[in-house]
Amino acid sequence: MTKNTAGRLAPCPKTPNCVSTLAPPGKQHMDPIPYKGSVEQARQRLLSALRGFERVTLVEEGPDYLHAEFRSRLFRFVDDVELVVDDQTKLIHFRSASRIGRSDFGVNRQRMEKLRRDFLGQR
Repeated sequence: MTKNTAGRLAPCPKTPNCVSTLAPPGKQHMDPIPYKGSVEQARQRLLSALRGFERVTLVEEGPDYLHAEFRSRLFRFVDDVELVVDDQTKLIHFRSASRIGRSDFGVNRQRMEKLRRDFLGQR
């Protein structure tokens, strides 16, 4: 896992098992999640959305930063999800990456698409 540094997320590795709002245009890129209201309101909605997932553990909570670990059902592989709430732009940036291996069969992208839907109330 590569830790968030000064409000920035680490770049994705060259393997296809990572998505990020800060990745250059291409297969690893996803758009940030827009929000309205305060950072704390966005943070609480993110926490609620994260808690809706199975096999998730919140490992770090800051005022504008969250880090969660997701474990796969069968082999218990760990994926790291980091989220940064940027109050200046009213955008939530994220990075979701597998710790090991090359392929994730699209799991990180699917997870972040679901998180976006849940956060925006688009179930």
